[in-house]
Amino acid sequence: MTETEITSSEPTDAPQLPENVDLLRVGNREFYLVGTAHVSKSSADLVERVIEDLRPDCVALELCRSRAEALRDPSRWRETDLFQVIRSGKAYVLMAQLILASYQKRLADELDIKPGEEMRRALSVAAKLQIPTTDVDRDVKVTLRRAWAKAKLIALLRLLYTGLVSFVEGTAAKISEREIEDLKKSSELARIMEQFGKTFPGVKEILIDERDRYLATKILDSPGDRIVAVVGAAHVPGIKLFFGQRADLAELEVVPPAPIAFKILLYAIPLAIVSMLLYGFATLNAPATAEMLGKWVLVSGSIASLGAIIATAHPLTVLSAFICAPLVVVRAGWVCGLIEAFLRKPRVADFETIGDDVTTFRGFRANRVTKVLLVMALSNLGALIGRIAGGAFLATFLR
Repeated sequence: MTETEITSSEPTDAPQLPENVDLLRVGNREFYLVGTAHVSKSSADLVERVIEDLRPDCVALELCRSRAEALRDPSRWRETDLFQVIRSGKAYVLMAQLILASYQKRLADELDIKPGEEMRRALSVAAKLQIPTTDVDRDVKVTLRRAWAKAKLIALLRLLYTGLVSFVEGTAAKISEREIEDLKKSSELARIMEQFGKTFPGVKEILIDERDRYLATKILDSPGDRIVAVVGAAHVPGIKLFFGQRADLAELEVVPPAPIAFKILLYAIPLAIVSMLLYGFATLNAPATAEMLGKWVLVSGSIASLGAIIATAHPLTVLSAFICAPLVVVRAGWVCGLIEAFLRKPRVADFETIGDDVTTFRGFRANRVTKVLLVMALSNLGALIGRIAGGAFLATFLR
């Protein structure tokens, strides 16, 4: 056990604490940080033992409201309104969550444990002992959107590529529970965090450092004089570093605007294409104008349709991709996602099996919930590539 006194205090009669449990004191208040691995049986057992031994006034969990509700009620997936998710622009955030969850699920399956079992165990033991719990993590949607908006593009692309390769191949790193326990040691964690920061500059700041400050503040604000906080081991060093220093939570919850490069790409391509089309209409004769327009529709529409076909979308959705892509002011992927959701409405079974289906690309494509997200993403990607390729063809007419 490592003990850090934020302010001076008299020692208590707390029992001897095991490894991976740190005690922080602020005045007469005690905060026990339980560092866990989210796919470790030992961590789940440790959480249960610490709560039962200490009988704290409150148990603080590294969960946001949506993740806590998902643990408390796994059937809440059935209430997901895909139309609203797509219309509100949160589809990619949901897709990113599912891809991250798929990796954790595969790793947990290898170790014969449910992902987040330590949090379930904490909730169960706290309920049995009638100890209140509080969720102290930042909303996962805010974290992902801040990472997208603030991190360097090259780091995000590298992280996305790493995740997609693992997801499509359907494999997770082979690792034993003993190796996972070793990862919770401070020296190994420091090495991993340093390497993560070098490989994904900016991403670590959002996913780890900011959340360390957020968690430290929320844990400090938890009610009671004796608090047990269940957090991922990677956050323990940062929480200890920032503990007692109140962060501006409102500032950490603000979603900044999208990167300027993304905005330029979003508007520059349609503007360039519309400009070329207008210039062609004004300068070319009728046959050349018709040929130019025909090739634009054929190239941009065909490549967008290919994206929908790869996602095994409904034929009408594929047709919609072909029609929408040449209309540069229309977000083809969003339209295709809405049409796919209407034509192939998710069934109750799709929501019940989504946890297992997301572990493979085949399952992701077969489940009607995730299929809608995949259709939307690949149609959008196809439309973007198609418009760029189609724009190149337009340029040949204007020489």
